[in-house]
Amino acid sequence: MTAAPANDIEFRSVTKCYGSVTAVSDINLAVPKGAFVALLGPSGCGKTTCLRMIGGFEQPSEGTVLIDGREMNGVAPYRRPVNMVFQHYALFPHFDVEQNVAYGLKQARPKLAASEISARAREALEMVRLSGFEKRRIHEMSGGQQQRVALARAIVNKPSVLLLDEPLAALDKKLRTAMQIELQTLQRELGITFVLVTHDQEEALSMSDMVCVMNTGRIVQMAKPQEIYDRPADLFVADFVGKTNRISVTVEPDGATLRLSNGMALAARSCLKPGAATVALRPEAIDLVRQSTGDGSSLAGIVTHRIFLGSTAEYQISVDGLGDFLVTADRRSMQESDLVEPGERVALTFDPGKVHVFPA
Repeated sequence: MTAAPANDIEFRSVTKCYGSVTAVSDINLAVPKGAFVALLGPSGCGKTTCLRMIGGFEQPSEGTVLIDGREMNGVAPYRRPVNMVFQHYALFPHFDVEQNVAYGLKQARPKLAASEISARAREALEMVRLSGFEKRRIHEMSGGQQQRVALARAIVNKPSVLLLDEPLAALDKKLRTAMQIELQTLQRELGITFVLVTHDQEEALSMSDMVCVMNTGRIVQMAKPQEIYDRPADLFVADFVGKTNRISVTVEPDGATLRLSNGMALAARSCLKPGAATVALRPEAIDLVRQSTGDGSSLAGIVTHRIFLGSTAEYQISVDGLGDFLVTADRRSMQESDLVEPGERVALTFDPGKVHVFPA
């Protein structure tokens, strides 16, 4: 008896070209069963091309795509155990909600009984909390409700994999946050693999079990969200995922000392190759105080801009010889309860162990 494959999706040395343009280059990817994976990256990085190759809307130029252990090269989309939720939902405006959800079931062969189609459509609507909306027209539904109709239509066929192509992009921030929770809950209840394409870092980090960061057609890093944020593989990941401050440094000949252009020295966490390098430092890893320590362990600067965000405030601070720093201050942890004003002189301190060093 053959053991069930551990992965729902595999890319083996997959390349996709459009004429002379290479959209995806030699990608190897394994998505475990029941995982929620986000493909994250800037426009043109290849993430949507990967999603379309899983769905069968594109075929690889080289390499192999497998779903549930079976090769999918050349297999039509409707013959794959996959359904897709598109960015603009692609709902039929002349159908009511139940007819939209039941559409895929009506195309099934052998044909299903009308009673079974209706029962399964209503079950799918119950899963997305739209019971009682069966006879509503699409134009009578809010954006969030339409998104849930699209989800119900995608899960009614009980696919092995659900593909989500930036499904929350058209929603406002509050509704998008609510739908992120809905999607996570639904994925846990269904137990099927979700693959989400997004360029929204917050969305990828908050929703998925694994984040696959892509750039110029390649996978740069694939790891758990916390690892992506706390231990970026390179400067691109550090820059793209969340906010970061970049500082030019020189690694001294001992390989253990980082020298800033203003003369300040930092201890490296590990032995590094001497020469030019770039330090990445998260805004929340910097402490902002009104008085300098005076012992050379802090950076003196002037607040140039402040953005009030409620529980936190973001400051842009100009430091002589080093440029602008972005600092996120939790108001509860500040030494004084009032906000720092633009024009004030401040000092910045940070734990050298929280910096990430990358070769120049």
